[in-house]
Amino acid sequence: MSTLLRAIEFLSLSLWLGSDLFLSFVVAPGAFRILSRDQAGAMVGFSLNRMHLGGIVCGLVILAARLARTRTFASLATPAALCVVLMIALTAISQYAVSTKMAALRMHMGSIQATAADSPLLAAFARLHAISVSMESAVLLAGLAAIYLLVRELALKIS
Repeated sequence: MSTLLRAIEFLSLSLWLGSDLFLSFVVAPGAFRILSRDQAGAMVGFSLNRMHLGGIVCGLVILAARLARTRTFASLATPAALCVVLMIALTAISQYAVSTKMAALRMHMGSIQATAADSPLLAAFARLHAISVSMESAVLLAGLAAIYLLVRELALKIS
């Protein structure tokens, strides 16, 4: 049972990181290359919403599997688990604070593409977009660290 739970931890983390990489390096660039700026933004916003919700679920599954495997709350205070907690927190903030504000600005502008370059609304949107990208980058880095730390935990247990 322990092996299955550990596999669930790795699978959930891999799915989360894979979706983040796919959205960042395939979906978003492709959308902005093929679609209008407004259409691409809507598509990426929709995809980001789904990815965030999936990431939060994956994070909770990781922590639940870890708790079930170790049967101790102390396992939630290990570096690997803390990386996952950080990922969940950043993802939730990005989804429920940053993305929500960006969507409201997008709706208020009507069209980002047609909004004047010197518009304060567009400037606010650009600031939030930069924050969003920074948060997604931090989630990705924390996830890579979590994978390394999970592998290290396993290697130390085996040796």
